[in-house]
Amino acid sequence: MALCYFSASTAQTTYHSAIGLRIGTGYYDLFSASYKTFLSESASAIELDFGVKPATNYRTGCCVLDDNGNTMISFSASYQYHVPISALPGLQWFIGGGLVLTNTFSDNSSYRGIGLGVFPTGGADYKFPKIPLDVSVDIRPTFRVASPAYYNYENFYFPDFGFSGMNWIIW
Repeated sequence: MALCYFSASTAQTTYHSAIGLRIGTGYYDLFSASYKTFLSESASAIELDFGVKPATNYRTGCCVLDDNGNTMISFSASYQYHVPISALPGLQWFIGGGLVLTNTFSDNSSYRGIGLGVFPTGGADYKFPKIPLDVSVDIRPTFRVASPAYYNYENFYFPDFGFSGMNWIIW
C-alpha cells in the first residue's frame, strides 16, 4: 500500500489528514486512491480507499484464474486506533477494522457482480518529523460476506498486505 501526501503547511510530527496512493497485494485492489483523517484531536482515524485490480492472470487460493477479462473496483472504509511508540517519535502502531465493497467487471457472468467484505486491520505508521511525509504498512485479512457466484469458493483471504509510502500530508 502506498499513499502520497502533500502539505502546503510546515511539517509537523503529527498530521490531521492526508491523501495518496495505496499499493496492496491485490485481493480486491492493487492500486487505490487513499484518504486518511484523524477524528478531532484523538488517536482515532478513518481511512477511505477507492481502488482497482486490473485484469490479469493470477493464482489465488486453490485455483488459477486465467480469465484476464476480470477487472475489480473497490471502495473500503476502515477505522484505526493509533498508539504512539515512545522509543521512536513519529512511529505509531494501529488496530481497527473496516468494510470493503467491490464490483467485478467480466465477460463471464459467474465473475461479474457486487461483493462485500469485512476485515480487521493492524499496522504501523511513521511520520517523518521535518518533512510532510508519512509511510505505513498494514495487514487486512478479509472475510467475504457477499460475492459474485464464482468467488464464493474463497470467502476468506489472508494475507492482504499493504504499503503506504511517499504520503503527502494535506492538513
